[in-house]
Amino acid sequence: MHEDRDRAPLPRHPAWWRAILACLALSPACVAPAAAQASSLSPAQQSLLQVYRELVEINTTASTGNTTLAAEAMAARLRAAGVPDSDVAVLGAAPRRGNLVARLRGTGKREPLLLLAHLDVVEAQRDDWSVDPFALTERDGYFYGRGTTDDKAMAAIWIATLVRFKQEGFMPDRDIIVALTDGEEGDPPNGVTWLLANHRELIDAAFALNEGGGGHLQHGKRVLNAVQAGEKLYLNFRLEATDSGGHSSLPRRDNPIYRLAAALERLARFEFPVELNEVTRTYFLRMSAIDTGQASADMRAIASVPPPPDAAARLSRTPYYNAQMRTTCVATRLDAGHADNALPQRARALINCRILPGQSAVAVEHTLRRVVADSQITLVPLDSARSSPPSPLGPEIMRPIEVTTAAMWPGTPVVPVMATGATDGLFLRGGGIPTYGVSGIFEDIDDDRAHGRDERIGVREFYEGQAFLYQLVKALASPGY
Repeated sequence: MHEDRDRAPLPRHPAWWRAILACLALSPACVAPAAAQASSLSPAQQSLLQVYRELVEINTTASTGNTTLAAEAMAARLRAAGVPDSDVAVLGAAPRRGNLVARLRGTGKREPLLLLAHLDVVEAQRDDWSVDPFALTERDGYFYGRGTTDDKAMAAIWIATLVRFKQEGFMPDRDIIVALTDGEEGDPPNGVTWLLANHRELIDAAFALNEGGGGHLQHGKRVLNAVQAGEKLYLNFRLEATDSGGHSSLPRRDNPIYRLAAALERLARFEFPVELNEVTRTYFLRMSAIDTGQASADMRAIASVPPPPDAAARLSRTPYYNAQMRTTCVATRLDAGHADNALPQRARALINCRILPGQSAVAVEHTLRRVVADSQITLVPLDSARSSPPSPLGPEIMRPIEVTTAAMWPGTPVVPVMATGATDGLFLRGGGIPTYGVSGIFEDIDDDRAHGRDERIGVREFYEGQAFLYQLVKALASPGY
């Protein structure tokens, strides 16, 4: 646990820190309007809106869309802003699966900073939506459209920020790389893994900023600004029991369905042990200051070694807290039998595991075999889990996030989180590039529409995210930091 390290004094570079704080406090460019009428937008916000609209209105679904078109459109904007052709590349594994990689050159004093977002979006049917999913629609204080939150808001902000830096003549002391990629939503090939395997030199960096974090709104109140610094690993197993079968009028006790059901019942009762890492331990400690009562006390207690069983048991009743504390494996699909009047010859279940970073997939497999405890049931891994260690919560990344957050939203805590789902940060961390999911875009935690119908983002929150990320990137890349 590195709580003391996270609270290290701020580096004293008053010139650029004062500039950041002054902009956040006073400049109209840093104040988000309630609506997006052109007359109320700053030049930086107008520029962002143009980029955002263009991205949302390019269909980038896997079935009928084309991320290459989106990548080329963004490349054209960067070239028009003065980024040399040699520092802008559109490349990919297939004609419609393009990725954009662009670089703003700095002094080279420090290793580059990578800004990552994905261009592809999940499918959307016009008949399912109240608006056209591939037209940016502003209504009732929100922007609607497929990808407005996942992940074209961040993609647009990165492009607009790079253009703004170029226009301002900003000379960072490290190169700033923007990578807008394909295949994040599960349609292979994945753009990040393809770039790591084929063009590592284009995206190699000291660390990366990505989606996966962001602000939490509840009942209109800002609860916290999350920084995603780790992700669980995804691995499926198939459990299978077989038999010779026979006529259903002559049943036997040795039935594959019964065998499988008994094994699944044992799995349902089993819990992997509690195991916290730097990210989850810091998460519970900081959440204990936000929550109240027994939950707050249990969060403080769970950070001790070993964690008290009673505190862990109470927190485990909340699925999200349970998933933060341990590896989980759960049955998600069943298939058995071949006819209504025949004894089953086969019964299968799919077991989906979300493994804590740092744990061995082989060890999880051995644990499952022990829990199943039936030599006549086969357990087969259906894929492989990639190594993806949590990113360190050092002051060089956490303090700029905390200071920028405090300047924009006083009293809002910054809380590191471990994702129970997955982003492309998984592959970057596995490739040796620490990655932090942070956006400063606040969304209602009780109304998450990513991947769903009428996906939307708050207009004010969108522009606040732009101001936050502009200041954060400038801090992380400023000379002398």
